[in-house]
Amino acid sequence: MADSTGAVAAVGGHRWRFFRAGGFDQVRIESGADLANLPSLDQKLWVALACPARGIEFDTKTLELIDTDKDGRIRAPEILAAVKWACAVVKDPEVLTKGSTALPLAAFNEATPEGKRLLASAKRILANLDKASATEIALDEAMDKTRIFAQTRFNGDGIVAEDAAADVALQAVIKDIMAAVGAEVDRSGKGGVSQAKVDQFFTECQAYSDWCAKVEKDGALILPLGEATAGAVAAYRAVRVKVEDYFARCRLAAFDARALAALNRQEADYLALAASDMTISSAEVSGFPLARIEAGKPLSMVDGINPAWAGALARFAEQVVKPMVGERASLSAAEWAAIGAKLAPYDAWQGAKAGATVEKLGLARVRELLGGSAKAVISALIAEDKRYEPEANAIGEVEKLLRFTRDLCPLLNNFVSFRDFYLRRGKAVFQVGTLYLDGRACDLCVRVDDAAKHAALAGLAKTYLAYCDCTRPGSSEKMTIAAAFTGGDSDQLMLGRNGLFYDRKGRDWDATITKIIENPISIRQAFFAPYKKLLRMVEEQVAKRAAAADAAADQKLAAAATAAATADKSPVAPAAGAPAPAKKTDVGTVAAIGVALGSVGTFVAMIFAKFIDLGPWIPVALLGLILVISGPSMLIAWLKLRQRNLGPILDANGWAVNARAKVNVPFGGALTAVAVLPPGAERSITDAYADKKSPWPALIILAIALACAAYVFNRQGKIYEWTGGAVGSHVEDASGEVMLPPLK
Repeated sequence: MADSTGAVAAVGGHRWRFFRAGGFDQVRIESGADLANLPSLDQKLWVALACPARGIEFDTKTLELIDTDKDGRIRAPEILAAVKWACAVVKDPEVLTKGSTALPLAAFNEATPEGKRLLASAKRILANLDKASATEIALDEAMDKTRIFAQTRFNGDGIVAEDAAADVALQAVIKDIMAAVGAEVDRSGKGGVSQAKVDQFFTECQAYSDWCAKVEKDGALILPLGEATAGAVAAYRAVRVKVEDYFARCRLAAFDARALAALNRQEADYLALAASDMTISSAEVSGFPLARIEAGKPLSMVDGINPAWAGALARFAEQVVKPMVGERASLSAAEWAAIGAKLAPYDAWQGAKAGATVEKLGLARVRELLGGSAKAVISALIAEDKRYEPEANAIGEVEKLLRFTRDLCPLLNNFVSFRDFYLRRGKAVFQVGTLYLDGRACDLCVRVDDAAKHAALAGLAKTYLAYCDCTRPGSSEKMTIAAAFTGGDSDQLMLGRNGLFYDRKGRDWDATITKIIENPISIRQAFFAPYKKLLRMVEEQVAKRAAAADAAADQKLAAAATAAATADKSPVAPAAGAPAPAKKTDVGTVAAIGVALGSVGTFVAMIFAKFIDLGPWIPVALLGLILVISGPSMLIAWLKLRQRNLGPILDANGWAVNARAKVNVPFGGALTAVAVLPPGAERSITDAYADKKSPWPALIILAIALACAAYVFNRQGKIYEWTGGAVGSHVEDASGEVMLPPLK
């Protein structure tokens, strides 16, 4: 059964309606019954079975909600799951076909547990927004999580803010936790703490307390200088490497005296240093030994110290040597080792430091927190907040339902069918904008990530594609598109041409052609293609010949200039009264030119005579000649245009097109608009700067036509007959008699 809107078919008890476009039948999804029965529709009738979740003109958040496996692709099972869920939580699926951004509260299906839960969450949203008396909920209201949870202590996300605590002391603890280990943002946009943060904080507190307890127990060992130990260790660490180096060099010198000169650095090193601008703290000076190396020599604390290290060594002597071994003029290797052994416990204790994140609170505050019940109370608040998680999650599902109410039906009409594309009610989700270039506006533009990879498959679409790199003026944004040219011709489409691209938001981009896939655009273009190709070949040959002649002329001029420069300045004058040499004419050349022109003229005239002999068949002959020239090109174009389809263009972008989505010539003409004057426009055909037309081409053509006509009429004896035998050739009959003109 069929009606004016398309075919109707009953599948599984539901009567489906189809429309034909692109050379195949596409389902109409327009009613709630269509949505509810979508699982019963054979997927062989779906136009697409998968599409990317990025790079198409559709709400990204909605696509993420449908993409349950988070693989970046929307597949048919995920579409069906979204439709099934949405139809189950509303009373009548018809509300899902309106494309509305709001949903009446009466539309929620209270007969199902999930629908009842969503209704309760919708009412809570409205109550939190001071709209408890509202009868419908809008998408922007469900999306405003900050306002929804702003006035609530608990929002089900497992994060409690400072104001969730009833007393000031507990609020201070939450502040301390956020200051020490960082805050987390809850659904209301406030900073708070989760159970993980609480556990981390109190673990740090315990570790810090235990670390401090070690020094309380073994203070004499860990802090040999008491409060001054930290400063002494810092002074010791500042010179440790250099002092160790000094004693190691002295031990090596004691082992073998031959190494002494090398251990004290070579004279050449000092010469190089002296030749440059030098400072006491320069890297070159600090790299030299701490003091002069001698076998078994103690380290002087006063004299002969490397100037780059004098200050650090003086602090070491004052803060470490003096309090630990007494004031010394020099330090032996044994005394140095003893100092290191006494400071080693402090080093080990510092290396095992724990709980640094809470150190700024002070040991007293840390132990106060550990001894109180703050951790248990905050954990109880977090547990209380978690009890509201199902209801809070349902608030998120209210947003999901409202998004499906707005977006689900449009998505299906760009997935199960390509209604928006073929019925031209608006742009399809894969159309990213319009490209204006070469007097045309191309609507079929798709976004491309990798032009080379896309072209490998898109070439099978038998469509003329121009890949363009697009940049936003005054911005770093970049994009690559593939634009289908389905109208006009390709004469002026070439790499490097610039155009203007408008995206779906109306923003303009500079577009430059970077790659072209050539295919026929129209039968009309194919008709003129052979003639244009011949004209281009002639132009190329003329250009080559002109370039060769120009080069030859340049060579002759150069040769003449060279000859003139080297010629004798006093040439022998001709004898008085001697005649000037006559200019010679090459008779053979003139004869050859005449023969050539005669041959060409005879050939043209003969062709013209044969053509005239056709009589009434002349139009047929003309048509046949045109078909011989343009026919093959038009046939190839017709075959390719019949195969032109959308599938490979979209498949190269990650779609799974399930039908031969044809783009025939009439539909292609609608996708690419060619520039035309607006209706009612006034047009002046006067061009002040038009090229002046020369009469010579027309005169030459007229002369050739007259010569051909004269030749034909003479061959037929017409001129002989018209002039009474005075001019022209006569025509003999079968007996050899001359056929004279009739007597008047």
